[in-house]
Amino acid sequence: MDIDSEDTRMINGNVSHWWQQIGGVPEPRPQLPGDLQADVAIVGAGYTGLWSAYYLKRAKPELRVVVVEQRHAGYGASGRNGGWLTHDITGGREQYVESHGRDAAERFQRAMNETVDEVIRVAQAEGIDADIKKGGEFNVAYTPAQEKRLRASAAADAKWKYADVQVLEAAEAMAKINVTNTLAATWHPHAARIQPAKLARGLARACERAGVEIYEGTRVVEIAPHKLHTTHGTVTADFIVRATEGFTANLKGLHRLWLPMNSSLIATEPLAAEVWDELNWSQGEVLGDFAHVYMYAQRTADDRIAIGGRGVPYKYGSKTDTDGRTPLVTVSTLREILNRFFPATTGATIDHVWSGVLGVPRDWSATVGLDRATGIAWGGGYVGTGVTSTNLAGRTIADLILGNDTEITGLPWVGHRVRKWEPEPLRWIATKGLYAAYGMADRAEAAGRATTSPIAHIADVITGRSH
Repeated sequence: MDIDSEDTRMINGNVSHWWQQIGGVPEPRPQLPGDLQADVAIVGAGYTGLWSAYYLKRAKPELRVVVVEQRHAGYGASGRNGGWLTHDITGGREQYVESHGRDAAERFQRAMNETVDEVIRVAQAEGIDADIKKGGEFNVAYTPAQEKRLRASAAADAKWKYADVQVLEAAEAMAKINVTNTLAATWHPHAARIQPAKLARGLARACERAGVEIYEGTRVVEIAPHKLHTTHGTVTADFIVRATEGFTANLKGLHRLWLPMNSSLIATEPLAAEVWDELNWSQGEVLGDFAHVYMYAQRTADDRIAIGGRGVPYKYGSKTDTDGRTPLVTVSTLREILNRFFPATTGATIDHVWSGVLGVPRDWSATVGLDRATGIAWGGGYVGTGVTSTNLAGRTIADLILGNDTEITGLPWVGHRVRKWEPEPLRWIATKGLYAAYGMADRAEAAGRATTSPIAHIADVITGRSH
């Protein structure tokens, strides 16, 4: 156990609070026993890989489906995220209107709404107790500039069939979640709180019950057509699924495909009943805001607040972390946000801090697809929407591999390709500059600027980020 001076009880790293809560790192599964032949070989036992395996075996039980994981199932973002099962489309719906038409973008949103319920359905069917509580997504504005963005966003959402967003004025919003200085908030019903590691663990077990083989402690060093070259042998398969998300940069030839972005969380001690009485936060809502460097939070099943943000967003050379150890400056930043939102938490102990990486494409838009010439399928680039997007990706990958022409295989993210990130030091400069600019914009708005800072608009244009 790693102890830091910020709090004598605080655990730093050790993968995540979610894993610690259920007993720590699970007992390791066997390593790949050597060369083998499969029908489908999947790289990565996170949500994307596990959902792909699950739906493949459900549809065609006779398939030999093999999952190869360098650490343990749920080690990456799947076991470290903020627990937001929500309908957000990475990069927004609007990006697909010009390329695919408005109807396609509407169908994508409807599919994401339905995917929230599909995850809940499978968890129930498979007996996975992942602390799921469907309370919707609540986003708050607490500066005038944020309020303008909130109202503009809500007005844009109102033009879409399946956005289902409501605007809550200050009093109504604070009666739902009592965030200090709330000016307005939005809420939609298509979101739930989950415990990420419980979902990852339960999904891995459900896959194994269906006959999926999961090999851990085995690193894939290169993905080739119909082959995985690993530290423990070669897997040959008709189809390969690359489900490596934030760790994609570690694979040969893919260093610049997706940028590994760091995100960090803290978890408080369990808070007293009188604190929750003041906060009004009781329906399982996931909580975010309209800042540029946004936060995300949930009330956990055991009455903690888990709150996250970008922290130190990028490590030079696309380096990825190992066990989630986090700089204390990030702890201080997240604690400040927590206490500013909820002054009643000022004396609360921080029990755990951890970080993880997520995959960021150059255009900030997720993608799923299959190259039939090489047999290589992929899913990823979720930029924070992965708890839901991975399920839709897994179902889509299964349909593509099985040759099923379904409604989801025609969604506009299928087959989406994007240029690679610039070589270093350009991508480090771009990423550092992006978050420095957004931080400056947030500080200006907190100091009284009534409209969105032009610095933020410039950062959006330079980085290609849909914000």
